[in-house]
Amino acid sequence: MKEWIKDIIIAIVIALIVVQFIKPTIVKQSSMEPNFYENDYLFVSKQSYTFGEPKRGDVVVVHSALLRENGDEKLLIKRVIGLPGDKIDISDGKVYINGEELVEDYTKEGYTTGDVDGLVVPDGKVFCMGDNRRVSIDSRSPEVGCIDMDEVVGKVFLRLYPFNKIGFIKNPYAE
Repeated sequence: MKEWIKDIIIAIVIALIVVQFIKPTIVKQSSMEPNFYENDYLFVSKQSYTFGEPKRGDVVVVHSALLRENGDEKLLIKRVIGLPGDKIDISDGKVYINGEELVEDYTKEGYTTGDVDGLVVPDGKVFCMGDNRRVSIDSRSPEVGCIDMDEVVGKVFLRLYPFNKIGFIKNPYAE
């Protein structure tokens, strides 16, 4: 009996530690295709930016002011494109960071809709977009705008489902 109680206590402690550092999430829409699809099961590191800053290309989950059909807050999964101090321009389907065209081989169609003219990302915020730019509601939209770092839940680091795509999430701009 003592072994059984000990095992239960150890399991509870491990579960509490995991819940403190990791948030499981399920993709609910198509804004991150072709890299993440509806019902992909992902793990988010809630502590990823406690001691560091986001990097361009990180995939993050963020709180938003948008609401789901049931009235709950909608969490968004997006890719970090602009960092504090970056000047963002979007024109003719291309994204420019500080005057240089951003190579975005990971996007669905290789084309970014909308226009952004000389937006400078404020301190403490990031500019994020979905990989499926035609359908993504993201920092280009006034409903979302630049995202305050306090609203970032964490960095997506692992896909657990579908099983044929299990693996760590790579940043396309990492060296």
